[in-house]
Amino acid sequence: LPISVILELKFKPESVQAGRELMGRELQKTRAFDGNARTDVLIDEDDDAHWLIYEIWDTVEHDEAYRSFRAGEGRIVDLPALLAEPPVKKRYVTSDV
Repeated sequence: LPISVILELKFKPESVQAGRELMGRELQKTRAFDGNARTDVLIDEDDDAHWLIYEIWDTVEHDEAYRSFRAGEGRIVDLPALLAEPPVKKRYVTSDV
């Protein structure tokens, strides 16, 4: 079953442009990763430092492989310094409701 992941990022106001550049490059890797069906970036219309990265993965296993990649060789080492607070990741299953 496909799953959805929402990653919430809150950038420091002075780091928004650097965040756009960094994530623009890094999300190309996310979108190309095996099992990624879709990745969208949602930016708060009232606060351009507040982002939601919305991802759909073919399976939980695909998402877990991606998280392992990001924890290892694909780690985004420059991201933490740009953030005002730690990122928050939540995974959701699709309901038949």
